[in-house]
Amino acid sequence: MATRKTVQASRPRNALYAQSGGVTAVINASACGVIETCRAHQDRIGKVYAGRHGIIGALTEDLIDTSAESATTIRGLRHTPSGAFGSARYKLKSIEQDRAKYERLIEVCRAHDIGYFFYNGGNDSMDTAHKLSMIGAEMGYALACIGVPKTVDNDLPITDCCPGFGSVAKYVAVSTREAGLDVASMARTSTKVFVLEVMGRHAGWIAAAGGLAAEHPGDGPHLILFPEIAFDRERFLAKVKQSVETHGHCVIVASEGVHGPDGKFLAEAGGTDAFGHAQLGGVGPLIAQMVKEAHGYKYHWAVADYLQRAARHIASKVDVEQAYAMGRAAVELALKGRNAVMPVVVRQSDQPYRWTVGEVPLSKVANVEKKVPRSFITRDGFGITAACRRYLEPLIAGEDYPPYKRGLPQYVRLKNKAVKRRLAVGFKP
Repeated sequence: MATRKTVQASRPRNALYAQSGGVTAVINASACGVIETCRAHQDRIGKVYAGRHGIIGALTEDLIDTSAESATTIRGLRHTPSGAFGSARYKLKSIEQDRAKYERLIEVCRAHDIGYFFYNGGNDSMDTAHKLSMIGAEMGYALACIGVPKTVDNDLPITDCCPGFGSVAKYVAVSTREAGLDVASMARTSTKVFVLEVMGRHAGWIAAAGGLAAEHPGDGPHLILFPEIAFDRERFLAKVKQSVETHGHCVIVASEGVHGPDGKFLAEAGGTDAFGHAQLGGVGPLIAQMVKEAHGYKYHWAVADYLQRAARHIASKVDVEQAYAMGRAAVELALKGRNAVMPVVVRQSDQPYRWTVGEVPLSKVANVEKKVPRSFITRDGFGITAACRRYLEPLIAGEDYPPYKRGLPQYVRLKNKAVKRRLAVGFKP
């Protein structure tokens, strides 16, 4: 078994950074934190390599030399969305099932004298980093495996929140408020029902964030559909009718993972993704059509989709700061000799919002989902409580605008210079 201590190297060893899964508005801020902190410790860490398209690049020895990028360019990652080095949805299975792949990762690390592995992702990624630390120990190869938390779903346990969530929450809250004003202004002669579909397969944190838009009686959203609450068609339709009769319109925020009492997703499209999860899509139009058939109301719907997770132009300042801090802390943990751990955000107070950086063993976060607690959802199952609002509000606070030119945000583009391969045998993942 891997220990949480590693042998300190007597010479600088290289580091490998990889991005995993769905990208966010601030994942590159974490990359910036990792790379800048590594560069500040060149007596301990040599070059920083990045896996081209995440773990795929690591497996195929398709590495990027980040030392080819200037300090200014790396600093620009802090305000650039998406995955600058490329990400991938690729899950390594158990050690027994995928031993050859884990051993291949160690071979690539050995070939390039990589002593530090920073994996920027969610639940599945933390599982991979944990297993790699175990294989490294088993093979006698000193490799500090540190997770860097990232997921818009906010479903990693223990950490107060996940970098990426605060910005998508801000986008959804702002979009809900603006669309709600639009619908309210036209409801007398036009659209009476608006449905916004947001991400969230099993955890409704993003949907809950839409609730922040409502600050006064009658404000939308009037209904939130959570994965944590089984969908009841008749209760839902009755609530929609009540909202239209009371307020003249109804704004609904629906999580893509809404499911019935039988546990089946309302919008299961058939098939699975790269992680074996059911492919979802279309709960927004499904819900809207349901309302049309029951009540005859004119409707509109929208799917936030990639817009919500790519919206760096309206990112939460708190989210940007936490994303960078997690990247920096990951390197600092590695330099302290830690292994198989992940830095986390520790909330100290709500008002004012204060937080510090802690750490947790990867074994406690791998493949574990944190859902919205029932105490955060109103008794009727269609809204957020005051406790939920106290939790969410600090996470969307502040603005951290990217630089603009001719009316558009300016994002950095990397050279992504390839590292020369050293292994004679290729590998097909």
